[in-house]
Amino acid sequence: MTDQENPVVMQQEPPENFEQPAEHSHENGNGNAEYSARNIRVLEGLEAVRKRPGMYIGGTGLDGLHHLVWEIVDNSIDEALAGHASTVHVTMHEDGSISVLDDGRGIPVDVHEQTGKSALEVILTVLHSGGKFDKNSYKYSGGLHGVGISVVNALSEWLEVTVWRDGGIFQQTFRRGAVAGEMITSEGASRTGTKIRFKPDAEIFESTEFSFDILSKRLRELAFLNRGVKIVLRQKSTLKCHLFEYVGGIASFVEFLNETKNPLFRDVISFSKEKDGIEIDVAMSYNDGYAEQFFAFVNNINTIDGGTHVVGYRNALTKVFNRYLKENPDLLGKEKSKGNEIKLTTEDTREGLIGVLSIRVPEPQFEGQTKGKLGNPEVRAVVDQVVSDVLYDYFEHNPGVARPVMDKILTSMRARLAAQKARELTRRKTALEGGSLPGKLADCSERDPAKCELFIVEGNSAGGSAKQGRDRRTQAILPLRGKILNVEKTRLERVIGSETIQDLINAIGTNVGAEDFDINKTRYHKLVIMTDADVDGAHIRTLLLTFFFRYMPELIHKGYLYIAQPPLYKLKKGKVEKYAFSDDEKDKIVQEEFGGMDKVVLQRYKGLGEMNPDQLWETTMNPETRLLKKVRADDETEADRIFSVLMGDKVEPRRDFITVYAKQVKNLDI
Repeated sequence: MTDQENPVVMQQEPPENFEQPAEHSHENGNGNAEYSARNIRVLEGLEAVRKRPGMYIGGTGLDGLHHLVWEIVDNSIDEALAGHASTVHVTMHEDGSISVLDDGRGIPVDVHEQTGKSALEVILTVLHSGGKFDKNSYKYSGGLHGVGISVVNALSEWLEVTVWRDGGIFQQTFRRGAVAGEMITSEGASRTGTKIRFKPDAEIFESTEFSFDILSKRLRELAFLNRGVKIVLRQKSTLKCHLFEYVGGIASFVEFLNETKNPLFRDVISFSKEKDGIEIDVAMSYNDGYAEQFFAFVNNINTIDGGTHVVGYRNALTKVFNRYLKENPDLLGKEKSKGNEIKLTTEDTREGLIGVLSIRVPEPQFEGQTKGKLGNPEVRAVVDQVVSDVLYDYFEHNPGVARPVMDKILTSMRARLAAQKARELTRRKTALEGGSLPGKLADCSERDPAKCELFIVEGNSAGGSAKQGRDRRTQAILPLRGKILNVEKTRLERVIGSETIQDLINAIGTNVGAEDFDINKTRYHKLVIMTDADVDGAHIRTLLLTFFFRYMPELIHKGYLYIAQPPLYKLKKGKVEKYAFSDDEKDKIVQEEFGGMDKVVLQRYKGLGEMNPDQLWETTMNPETRLLKKVRADDETEADRIFSVLMGDKVEPRRDFITVYAKQVKNLDI
């Protein structure tokens, strides 16, 4: 066993694989590689994409793999933005391929004058080609670089395209970016649209397995952002099917995000306005929680790294609330009489915010092909002014909304100041004690974080076994005392005040909080939650996951967080011992290796403390034999909802969750 990750139409035979030609180096008589004109390669067509895929899709991991789907889906959504499409079907086929079908105008198939080839072939085989450069075709578009669909083609083992337009059906096949056959034309089309089906190339990608959750998250977002557009996601192997269609647009998005929260006011604040050719849509609400959920989009692209539009939005919020406070000083109460000027910060305005900002820009300037950050300088001022004007006017006319929000923000400000004092006291205490590492931490001797692992262990008994059984060079052990604080219901200053959580924060080394957290100070690149396989262990694991998701999500994004998988059973027959990590594995060992239960001694582990150090090492900690599950948040929106349901104050959503999933529970110990 090895460390493993844990993931929250017409069928046609794929074309045969092409073998890639091998590359050879030339050496001179001295055995050194020769460097001359013969070593200079000109990468023609899509060859450059296959040689350096990261330049076009950001990488060859999970994000890059799914980026292929986004490029095609974005084209279909662009058709919807232009008013020519209303439905998009995304299908995960059993052979590992993906198809995207829309009811748009269909990719042009007439002869392209510059090349003498069909426009379809040009779009699929030539970089920087496409209709996004022609503003008569698309006013707003996410795919502006003209590399999207041709890059998908280049990085696919095979790709098939079907176009319905002008009463005809046009089909063509490609292999690793190259044309595999002439375009086949037939008549009788009663519809219009495009269908692209492709299988990612295993020679390029680390894994070619798509995630239903990742696809679902993005397609749900697109449905919210494009009101009235119907998007269907199907997975044929599991028969899963999600239908996304929202007439309320991003206001429905905020309502969806707020379903498991307690909003401070009933109706979502939403408005749309166009200024200087930029369309701005805003929807927002506040709840009594402490986490922020904010999503920003440019031409339907989720700008996860922010940009000038986000800066403008946050500046506007801060200005509006400071202005409202200045003109309504009675909100300060006793603080007003102290004579000190109260200045709210951006951090104060973000607590409990559920917000969606969607803008449409004719000429967006993204940083990189993956479009994670907007760079247009003019957008900042436009968004700032529009949001400031509209939002302040809304608050002036709706004091029943403004007052509870202002109370929430002032409470957040006081909590921020208290948290600063708490952190300062912690720093002083750390300095006086001459070190920041908790006393219960059994650290490792290695100092390279990439080689270090921290096992977060439930209880002193298991901690003792882990300390004795570990590899002291690379493995550190931190035992936890009882259940940790439920941070879902807690502000930062109380989180910092928890001794158990403070030990955890100090051991990891990153600090905590929007201003202080630093991923580069992580002392371990593997953080392993290791708890008992019972109800208490599951509860502690969920509390820890809640803490990491709310206060250190970057560790999850980096792939640093894991869950240990201790065995459920030990089976012994004579001198032969086997471990089973599930009931199915236990039954398989009994039937196939022991030939039945006769003379088999079966031990069911309920706690890590029941194992001696060498057993714990062999089954759960040894990198050569252990099984770890990597924690991923493929659908962070859904993950947020689940944490809110399981750990929040609202009882009804939790009851519904238990009712739905109770029948799926296995190995429940009470």
